[in-house]
Amino acid sequence: MTEAASVGGILPTAAEEARFWALIETAWTSLGPEPLALRRALIERDPNDDELADRYAIDDCLDPFLDALRGLSEALSSEDLVALDRVLERRLHGIDRADIHEVTDGSDDGFLYCRGYIVALGRAFYDAVTTNPTMAILDAECEAMCYFFAHLHRERFGTWTDTGSGISRETGDNVAGWPR
Repeated sequence: MTEAASVGGILPTAAEEARFWALIETAWTSLGPEPLALRRALIERDPNDDELADRYAIDDCLDPFLDALRGLSEALSSEDLVALDRVLERRLHGIDRADIHEVTDGSDDGFLYCRGYIVALGRAFYDAVTTNPTMAILDAECEAMCYFFAHLHRERFGTWTDTGSGISRETGDNVAGWPR
């Protein structure tokens, strides 16, 4: 049984997933070639190398990235924002795993924010961490990403998103990721 099937609720469609990752990539691309090169360096690095100079440079790009993502999302409908939030929720849930937490450390909230960082850096980094948890980065955080589309929905439409997924973003909710 897949994670999606075991969790239940409304699942993102392939088109929603593609739109989500395309939006993130477009936001990064709008910042120019340097942030793209920094992200690539994080993905291609040796995870056992303690030198993470690129990590700190990319951290400085997170606020401009979020601003660009906000700009790209401003005209989206309520339904679009809910769909994007559903994808975000599912991606955060998918990496709610003990093996990733072991690398990133942190409190429950800190691990959620770290998972926000992993998603914010884009699909290639997300996939790298999913495949090899040692690619995650200790104490890296992007709290604003964790509820980005839900907050935007509330600002624009006055209500919090109801994704209908039946899952939580909170740490430890993905039972498959935390063997007991």
